[in-house]
Amino acid sequence: MSRALILIVWIAFTAVWFGTLGQRALVRPDEGRYAEIPREMLVSGDWLTPRLNDFKYFEKPALQYWATASGYQLFGISEWTARLWPALTGFLSVVLAWWTGRRLWGAPAGHLAAAILGSSLLFVVLGHLITLDMGLSFFLQVAWTGFLFAQQGERDASRRWMLLAWTGLALAVLSKGLVALVLVGAALLGYTLLNRDVSPWRRLAPLSGLALFLAITAPWFVAVSLANPEFPQFFFIHEHVDRFLTEVHRRDEPGWYFLAVYALGALPWTLLLVHALVRSWGRKVAGGFNPERFLLLWIVATFAFFSVSSSKMAPYIVPVFPALALLGGRQIARLSRRAWLLHLGVLAIVALAALAMAPRVLSLAGESYSLEMLQGVLKWLLAAAALALASIVLAGLLVWKRRNAAAAALLAIGGCLSTSAALLGHEHVSTYSSAKSLAAQALPRLKPGLPFYSVLYYEQTLPFYLGRTLTMVQNENELSFGIEQEPEKWIATVAEFERRWYQHPEAYAVMTIDVFERLLAGGLPMTEIARDRRYVLTEKPAGAAAPATDTKGDCPGVPAIPGAPSPSLNGPASGAACTGDAKPK
Repeated sequence: MSRALILIVWIAFTAVWFGTLGQRALVRPDEGRYAEIPREMLVSGDWLTPRLNDFKYFEKPALQYWATASGYQLFGISEWTARLWPALTGFLSVVLAWWTGRRLWGAPAGHLAAAILGSSLLFVVLGHLITLDMGLSFFLQVAWTGFLFAQQGERDASRRWMLLAWTGLALAVLSKGLVALVLVGAALLGYTLLNRDVSPWRRLAPLSGLALFLAITAPWFVAVSLANPEFPQFFFIHEHVDRFLTEVHRRDEPGWYFLAVYALGALPWTLLLVHALVRSWGRKVAGGFNPERFLLLWIVATFAFFSVSSSKMAPYIVPVFPALALLGGRQIARLSRRAWLLHLGVLAIVALAALAMAPRVLSLAGESYSLEMLQGVLKWLLAAAALALASIVLAGLLVWKRRNAAAAALLAIGGCLSTSAALLGHEHVSTYSSAKSLAAQALPRLKPGLPFYSVLYYEQTLPFYLGRTLTMVQNENELSFGIEQEPEKWIATVAEFERRWYQHPEAYAVMTIDVFERLLAGGLPMTEIARDRRYVLTEKPAGAAAPATDTKGDCPGVPAIPGAPSPSLNGPASGAACTGDAKPK
């Protein structure tokens, strides 16, 4: 490919990668959570203690929150800005893979590594969703890239590369915690044992590197611990030891789970990358460090660590994809025509199956998804499958003519565009997966400064779109630790919510449709002002007064609903929160 054509491809890739970030509503729960924490950080001015819905939230470090809050300052609060950090780190990961492959094995290897990484299904998806995994993956890639180059050249150059590696490792820890140290340590130890090579340990620059690592990471960990003495136990024990050893987060999956994630997530390169891995293991470097074998052991160590963990989620293995792409860039273009055609034949069957099965999405129509919503999704799914199939067929023709590099480029273009199309199709179900439309309906009616309750459920995307926090009622959701620290900020029972609802001249509440119907049937005065497929947003009618009651016992001032069953959804009526009886006059 000419330089001009390569430049055009990079410009087009950049436009597609960043141009679609604001085209979809935020999806619960992760996108709502990780967009809202930085918003609250920016609004409050407290950049030290992360908060979600105004509760302390210590599950993860603060680097991505700082980056996103800074983006909000520069570009305004929007879906595009909320997704900018994972998109930027994902894009830089592709650029780094290109640069690393080019420096190690030449320009063709670098171009192919970038093509593979920028079109792998899971990598593209996670570059366009708000999670912390892409930032972690990128900084780990920086760390092992610095480590690879530190094994080459003079001592002074080696030290500079290792300082880059220590910097990447520190930023990876600030992205998602101590898992970064475990993965890097496991890969290095595995390489040493299997290769019987201790030479990398002599180039680690441990004193200056560790000093740099602590200079980057320690200030926030020390400061947040001093400001919040409960932080160390929760973050280091609960979020690391308990998460790995127990099923406290209810994310247990079978041991082969990540192999299945790889099989789907590495499309359209799944079988070709396996072939590349086998060939990489067989290559030997006489009398020196073997970068291919280290990358292979990085992949194995990451797979093994997360596979034995009691907490498994698909995004966890994204750090293997840059290494997979580099090994693929080194090997795939050299594979035989037979290997290529076999892989493309399997891919064609998968694409045809996707085309045939896509209409089945319409069978999901019901309470959650309307037929119209799913018809919109179906159009994008069919377009995605058709794009993938066309690129596979054309790539096969190029391989037959022994133009493997061109075939790889075409396959990458098809993979990137088809995944982007499938992501865009998800917007058609946003009225179920996001509170954007609910907030848009309600915002013209909302007055600032009034109480706003979230009854029995917490919709993660709603605070972001409303631009304010909510008072949670009875449901703790994932905020149980924060509620423990500041219990005065929530309401423990629906009965107490009812009492407060009557006390306020004006107030708002959001609840699921079934909760709204039951509370309304129980006599609680509410006026609906917005609704989507899951939630109803209500306000207290002007002049609505509490029913008069005769009380005795310990329940002064708690109203009973005349002639109606209790609206409380977890037991008896409002007065049941007290020890006496409450009877209507």
